[in-house]
Amino acid sequence: MAAGLLSLSPAMAWAAGSDPTLSGDWAGALAVRPGLAIPLILHVTGSPGHWAATLDSPRQGALGLHAQAITQQGRAVTIRFAVPAAGYDATLSADGETLNGNWSQGAGVLPLTMQRERAAADHAVMRPQRPLPPFPYRSEDVTYDNGAGHAHLAGTLTLPAGAGPFPAVLLVTGSGLQDRDETVFGHKPFLLWADVLTRRGIAVLRVDDRQIGGSTGEVATATTADFAGDAAAGIAFLRSRADIDPHRIGVMGHSEGADIAAMLAARDPAIAFIVMLAGPGEPGERLLLQQRRRLEQAAGVPDATVEQSAATMRTLYDAVKTARDQTQADAALRKAWQTITAAQGRPPAAMPPAIRVVSSPWLRWFLAYDPRMDLEQVRCPVLALGGSKDMQVEANTNLAAIRFALRNDHDATVTELPGLNHLFQTATTGLPSEYGTIRETIAPIALRTVEDWIVAHTAMPATASAGAGSAAPMQAR
Repeated sequence: MAAGLLSLSPAMAWAAGSDPTLSGDWAGALAVRPGLAIPLILHVTGSPGHWAATLDSPRQGALGLHAQAITQQGRAVTIRFAVPAAGYDATLSADGETLNGNWSQGAGVLPLTMQRERAAADHAVMRPQRPLPPFPYRSEDVTYDNGAGHAHLAGTLTLPAGAGPFPAVLLVTGSGLQDRDETVFGHKPFLLWADVLTRRGIAVLRVDDRQIGGSTGEVATATTADFAGDAAAGIAFLRSRADIDPHRIGVMGHSEGADIAAMLAARDPAIAFIVMLAGPGEPGERLLLQQRRRLEQAAGVPDATVEQSAATMRTLYDAVKTARDQTQADAALRKAWQTITAAQGRPPAAMPPAIRVVSSPWLRWFLAYDPRMDLEQVRCPVLALGGSKDMQVEANTNLAAIRFALRNDHDATVTELPGLNHLFQTATTGLPSEYGTIRETIAPIALRTVEDWIVAHTAMPATASAGAGSAAPMQAR
């Protein structure tokens, strides 16, 4: 997500006679069907001709969905997203307080009105942990290619002072298209992780996802496996540098990125370590159903509705997860939706946009993926952390599954951190709607746990520190 800092509040600017600005945070809800609304939060930054926007769907656990294009002609606003393949066409009110328009996704079109959210904007500028220059380390903009995936990737490599070679860690974002800082609700957690770790002597590479910032590549048909290919290209890039120790390179992933870290370590025994932050241990379908149930229960949805929702999603998932191709998946989803509406005594209706995403390549791949299969092949040191108030990847069951899958790994630490949410903030409820209201970007206990563990696992043995910089890392426990 993106957050901007304005010199004047919107109300002050308009009072001075300026045209209404899009910049800021906007909130609305899609009325998918009677009794079911999906809240959406839109974050817009930049200036006319140079707008950038991200979208959050907290109820669905989708955060930081980057707009592929955003234009404004007078008060007419057009926003297009690649993932999901959707668009928002709206008119900005004369007072700049409201966007009135339609959300389109697939063949479905729903009205969507969004109101300016001043509270969210206020929270966005209060991030006391955000690193500020001057920095006691070097920062280098870098690019490289994933030839197999036809993606050009852009990122930032931070390097400690000195000549190296340094240990290094590649940061991998969670689901949804994210920038290199994993910007969310004005927080920049990857920027903070890079700062903390580089100050401790660890080089850090953080990268824009496909179609974000300076990165390119197909996203509409991409799956987690494709994004893992991008991460593997990042590892290869680090290994190509003389200032990086190829024997001390690890991967730290958040949420879906934690899955990718395990996938890479299972296939590449030369990876020195992985850190899994809020990583799934349960199979994809089970995880999504669990996540949906917890969020609906926390939102006060009646138990009967929660159960009906779970049954509906299981039916839809069953319809698409064995499809051979996109055409078959789309047809199976339409048929399943017609069966569901008929069973519920409702007249035939266009499939809601939120349902159409079920047949997308990414979701079909994720439904079938079982991270335990990769985790059982991992033999490098692993640190897996979860927050006790994580409403998106429930810590207890997922950490238990990770712990069991890593039972043959001689150096695996699996820990639940009390009171922290999916972003590892100190939380009250753990709900995604709370993320933007918390000033803290990452709780100190999470920062300290990770940085101390990585420093210990990349330390050079005393006998090797006086010799070649490429000695094998010490396996600290």
